[in-house]
Formats: sequence, structure tokens, C-alpha cells
Amino acid sequence: MSASRAQEALVLDPVTVLASKTPEKASDALAPVAVIGKDKIDAVQPKRVSDLFYLVPGVWTQDRGDDPATTINIRGLQDFGRVATIVDGARQNYQRSGHGAQGSFFLDPELIGSVDVVRGPTANIYGSGAIGGVAAFQTKDINDVLRPGEKWGMDVGGGIGSNQLQGYTSAFGGVRANPNLDIFGGAIYRSAQNYKDGQGTEIGNTGANVSSGLLKLTARPADGHEVKLGGLFQNDLYETGQLNRGPTTTAAQRALNQGSSVYDTRTQNYQGTLRWKYSKPEDRLFDFDLGLYATRTATDQWKSYHYSTSGAAYCGAGNTGNNISGCVGDPRSYQIDTVGFDFNNTSRVAIGGWENAFTFGVDGFQDDVDSADSRGNSNITTPAGKRTVSGGFLQWKANYSTWLEVISAARYDNYRLESPSVTTSGDRLSPKITVGVTPVRGIQPYVSYAEGYRAPSVTETLIAGAHATGGGPAFFVCPDGTTGLFCFLPNPNLRPEVGKNKEVGVNFKFDSVFDKGDAFRAKLNAFQNDVDDYIELVASNPTPVPPFGSFSQYYQYQNIPSARIRGLEMEASYDAGGWFMGVNGTLQKGENTQTGVGLASIQPARLTTSGGVRLLDRKLTLSAQWSAVAANNDVPAGYIPSTSYNLVNLYATYQPTKDVTVNLGIDNVFNEYYRPYAVPGSSTDGTTQNDILWTSAGPGITYKAALKVHFGGV
Repeated sequence: MSASRAQEALVLDPVTVLASKTPEKASDALAPVAVIGKDKIDAVQPKRVSDLFYLVPGVWTQDRGDDPATTINIRGLQDFGRVATIVDGARQNYQRSGHGAQGSFFLDPELIGSVDVVRGPTANIYGSGAIGGVAAFQTKDINDVLRPGEKWGMDVGGGIGSNQLQGYTSAFGGVRANPNLDIFGGAIYRSAQNYKDGQGTEIGNTGANVSSGLLKLTARPADGHEVKLGGLFQNDLYETGQLNRGPTTTAAQRALNQGSSVYDTRTQNYQGTLRWKYSKPEDRLFDFDLGLYATRTATDQWKSYHYSTSGAAYCGAGNTGNNISGCVGDPRSYQIDTVGFDFNNTSRVAIGGWENAFTFGVDGFQDDVDSADSRGNSNITTPAGKRTVSGGFLQWKANYSTWLEVISAARYDNYRLESPSVTTSGDRLSPKITVGVTPVRGIQPYVSYAEGYRAPSVTETLIAGAHATGGGPAFFVCPDGTTGLFCFLPNPNLRPEVGKNKEVGVNFKFDSVFDKGDAFRAKLNAFQNDVDDYIELVASNPTPVPPFGSFSQYYQYQNIPSARIRGLEMEASYDAGGWFMGVNGTLQKGENTQTGVGLASIQPARLTTSGGVRLLDRKLTLSAQWSAVAANNDVPAGYIPSTSYNLVNLYATYQPTKDVTVNLGIDNVFNEYYRPYAVPGSSTDGTTQNDILWTSAGPGITYKAALKVHFGGV
């Protein structure tokens, strides 16, 4: 195999530790694991994190165009920690209640060096709560910039895009001060104006100004030891909410087109991490990884606009403003502080024909949630409180000869949730067993059973009080004496969710299939995840409210007996060196088993095909990506289904010299209008939540270009 072809084959076999805490090639893992490497990230030129996940089956996002945060959905599960989202080992647990997703995180895509994803609770050893899966992001590090033999290096770049003006500039650099000390850092500034959807409508408040920076110090104090200190900072400035987008001459037009409140918003994210790793090939007893982290995500908002026919948005002269969101100029804030740790060690021993790896670990984190709203409703819908979660695991991974692999694990979880009025706790032991065989070289079927445990969040347990009326009549008096459209009830008896996932899969791995040096990789799997005590926001039976009609008085997060999610996933890639192609597909169905009603968070059926050619001695790569997405119509009453669409993107990467890289792209080539997820309706009058409806539309056709220049020396 030529050197260049060998390098291309290696791209298909990135190493991951996500599924089992032991290094293994993603193509060999007995789990639905995917790795998005730096080469794919650079080619796509993502404007936000969600642009990356068309490349991975079973993974989806629920983003608002007027908010730069990302919500990750894995196998139809999202929100409140059902997907463990991790950046450089630090959990991202930010949550702010509203009409849309109930959990998100902030990360500029230009910071990302790679992404590892495991789908389902197969990776329950990775941490508590991940009954949907784990998405682990690694930010760029010195090896992403410095080339072999260089002692210092820097990548300076920038990009620009159409569909209104958008662009970014970035610089990352590092120096190897000596063989045992690396210093690395980088900064990004990104700015965008409001984009237009595929129908040519400008989507208000979709512009943003984002600045980010990171710093890493890596020391190797002794042979086999590596200590890394990292810091990450992000500052996002944007407006969220929608302005009036249509005529309001008649009452019907006002009901359809009136805008919601708009907020000038600043979200800041601070993160500090410390990791100590030890590994030496000759030491089979100790191979450990210890991590400590602290994160703060704080959102400060100032109300800048409210649609009103009566002037009720402004305070003064006896006017108290809108009682959901206060008056123009009023502030509100949300903040979550998370501190945590994780530790694991692997010992290896050979017994007869068995190669055994015994891994044990402990981890824990604490969330401290605080919210404030001087005159509105937000501190009710996102209550303050403190949650502590901890756990530990034992795992045995064994390989017999070249044909049998067994992974068995058990994880213990414990949680405690505290507020001035409520204290609740719980614990559980969750098992896992996976067996894979290799009857013929290159084909590896496996079966797996894994359980996961998710503790209720602060909001699910503690939310209490009246949902304000927004200026209209109050329908109900709540237990705490407040009045509003309906009443949120706390639930201190809320039980944790338990995911029980059954899975069968097969890995395919062949080299030199049609030509010397080519490579084929594929993963196929089917799963059924039964989530016992699934937590949903449940409405009470409607109560007559003359003369307005009948409405639910109470809303409370409750356990339903079970939710069942089934699915098929596949991904395959072939690389012949001069050309390549890939395909991945997702088919899911999920329902409340008590009612038979579909879950709103289930992903639509999707098939993504990609392919390309490498020309001019590999200096030029041309590629295309086509995602065919079906509408998901199996949703609860009151939801507007997502749209079906075909999203075609074109990319070109050209490297005229070894130090200069040019990336060109066209997103949404056919300028399709699309809404990728179902939109909820109002809790009181059956109308659509317009702020979500308007901001869920994706951008229309967008042309983009980026340039990166490398500097370095020895």
C-alpha cells in the first residue's frame, strides 16, 4: 500500500475510548460509535455544531435560529441530561425552560478538533443519566496545528458566507517549550446577520456576534504521565424572540402573526479542566485517567421589544407591563454552575487464551441552578435548586483468540436534589453485557443489553407556581395563591428514568476489496430502548372556564409507565484513494406505551449519501452531501410535524501549497424551505407557538468560502 493510501485508510479507523473507556478503533467497537474527525469538520465548514450531525445516523439537533445554543438528540431522547454532552471531559448541563428544547450547550464549531458519539446507554460507564447516549467534544489541541518535527506553529484563517453577511476569523497556535511542556491557545470571532429561509423570508434575530478563546498547558512530568490544564471562554451576543412578521389589521391576523417578546441576550460560558493521564505499554496494572472540571453558563437578558396593541409593554403611569415577561427594559437571568470529577483505571492480564482488561471508575457532579426575573415568569419556569449525582462502575472486557469478545459491566448511581422546600434522592445498579464474535475475518456480529439511569432534574422536580396570563384574564388560582393561565405543580415523588436497551449489530471491515489499498467499513444495528418511568409534562383534565371554554388547570412532570423507542441505523463508507463514498441512514419509531401516541422528540427518517474525488495529486478534493429527510407525522396532538426535505451541499478543498488551504461550499443548493423538528402548540388556546415556528426554519441557499494559512518552524 502506498503511503498516501495508507493514510486514507487510517481516516476510516479513528481511535475512540467512548464506549468502553479503553482505546479501540471505532470500526471495531461492539457499539454504535461514530467519530467525526478534523478533516470532515474542516470540509463541511460548519456555521454551528448541528451542521456536523448529518454525517452520523441516530443523531439529531433541535436548534432555534435565534439562539446559538445546540440541543443534541440521540435516538429520540433529549433534554434534562438524557444525552450526556461533554466538552474536554466537562459535562454541559445548562437548561432554560421555554417553548422549545429543555437543555442545550454553547460551543463554536471552529473550536472543535473532533467529536465522538455513542448511541444508547451502551456507554453507561461514561456517566450518569445518559440513557440516550453520549456526545463528547474535544477542542483543538497542539497536535491539530503543529506538524511532525515543528517546535512552534500557528494556523490563521477566516471565512465568509452569503445569505446575508456572515463570517469569522480565527487564530490557533502552540509551542513545544521543551519535550515535556506544550503551550497552546486560540481565539475566534464570528459575526452573522439575519438569514433567509428557503422561501426568501428573513428570519428575525438569527444574527449573532460570538467570541471564543481557549488555552491549554500540557506537561509530562515523568515517563508515561501527562497533565493537561485547560481553560475555555465563550461570549455570545444575540437577540432572541420574534418581531411581528405579518399584517395585523384584523383579529384573525393578529392571532396568527403577532410577535413575541424580544430580548437582548448575552450568554457567557467559562470552563476549567485538569486531567492527569498515565499509560505505559509495559505497565499492565495501571492505566489511569483523572479529570476535574468546573463550568459556568450564565445568560443575562434585557427585554427590548414586545408586541402589544395596548402599549402594555412599557411600564409607567400605572402600567405594570406584560406579566409573563415584564416590561421593555426589564432584566432576567439564568445561571448554572457545574463542578465534577471522573477517574478510571484499567488493568490488563492474560489468562490462557484470554486477554482481559479490568476497568473500574468513579465520577460525580453537582449542578447549582439560579434564576432571576424581576417582574416576569422565568424564575418560576426555571426554578433554582441544587442536584448532586455520583456513581461508580466495574467493567470486564475480554478477548479470546481472534473470534470472541465479551464486555460485562455494572454501574451504581446515586443522586440527591435539594431546595428550600424539597429534598429527594435515589440510587440504582445498572448492568451491561455485550458479546461479539468474528466467524470470518472482517465480519463481527454482536448482541448487547445495557441499562441506564437518569435522575430527575431541578426543573422537573421543583417547578411550581402560576404561568402568568400575558395581560389576559387569569383562569385559575394556584395552591400558592398566585393566579394565571394554569398552575405548575412540583413533584417531589418523581422517580428516575431507567433505560433498558436491547441491541443487535454487525461490523464490516475489509481492506483491498477491489484494488490494493482501498478500504470498506460499515456498521448496521437495530435497537429497542424501553424507558421505564419516562418523565413527561402532563396536563390535568380540562376544566370549564366560562365564557372562554375548557382548559387544563394543572401541569406537572410525571412518570409514565414506559416509553418505547425502536430503530434501525446503518453507516457505510468506501475509500479507493482517488475517490470515496459513504451512506448513513436512520429509521425510528417511539411512543408512549400507555397511550400509543408518538413522542414529539423522535427523529424523522433520514438517508444521507456523500461522495467525492481527489484530484491534482490529492491537492483538490470535490465532494457532495445529500440528505433526504422524511416528515415525522407521528407526534402528539397540537404539534405541527416537521417538514420533509432534500438538503444538498457541495464542498471543495484545495491546497495549492502545503501551508495554504482553501475551502469552498454551497449549502442547501436547491434553496429548500425546511423545519427539521416538530413545533409545539400553545397550552391554552391550541395555536402554534409562533416564536418556535418562525425560528425553526433552516437557512436557504448559502455560499461560503474559507482560507487557512499555516506558519511553523523547528
